[in-house]
Amino acid sequence: MKDKRILYVSSEVVPYLAENEVSLMSYDVPKMINDQGGQIRIFMPRYGNINERRHQLHEVIRLSGMNLVVNDLDMPLIIKVASIPKERIQVYFIDNDEYFKRKATFADEEGVMYPDNDERAIFFAKGVVETVKKLNWVPDIIHVHGWMAAMLPIYMKHYYKNEALFSETKIVTSVYSQSFEGTLDAGMINKVKFDGIPKEDIADLEIPDYENIIKATIKHSDAVIIASENLSSSLTKFIESSGKPFLSFVPKDAFAEAYTNFYRNEVL
Repeated sequence: MKDKRILYVSSEVVPYLAENEVSLMSYDVPKMINDQGGQIRIFMPRYGNINERRHQLHEVIRLSGMNLVVNDLDMPLIIKVASIPKERIQVYFIDNDEYFKRKATFADEEGVMYPDNDERAIFFAKGVVETVKKLNWVPDIIHVHGWMAAMLPIYMKHYYKNEALFSETKIVTSVYSQSFEGTLDAGMINKVKFDGIPKEDIADLEIPDYENIIKATIKHSDAVIIASENLSSSLTKFIESSGKPFLSFVPKDAFAEAYTNFYRNEVL
């Protein structure tokens, strides 16, 4: 994978958040490609429970300052950056005081999901693409991890479909069993439609529960990785019948070769 450019877009990444299936793979896969001589960038949200001082985050003024429109509201985009110690891997953080200041990731201390998680996901997707455009960095592959990043394939295939920068870029989505209870805001589909995305292409978002969001993401991806051993049978069947190239679950000790071969032979 030498010199291949891969953009990793994730809900969670260690060491900035606690270890779980998504955050660990969002570190291990980029590290593997980095070790192979690939060029990588990682993007994640700058949640308020990330310790900026400890992890040495700093704002990139030349990338910040743009306003992104979410459901007809202007939301300022702040970009911060840090390096993973010892790995020479840069991580970019999408920030906004309204969406990401609170001191948790997806839910409050009572475990109640934030009512604007749908808008946070839309803002995150747009923020990533707009920042990559400013960097003028052309990824060969965009690899998506976690449901907070799940809007990115949808926006890439519709909202940004005429961006010449991404004309050759392929989108891979890793699907995990790590989900959430209930649904996101019932008006989510209208907020996505506001950006000119046809209703028939996002019909799954009528009921924006975890599985429906992931189904919409899979439909807009070029290839899929089953990243959890215990993925639900309904999502597994959906992936297998999607017509997309897919990689079945691979245990952690064997993922490096499997993922590399999948990138080379099924995606690029």
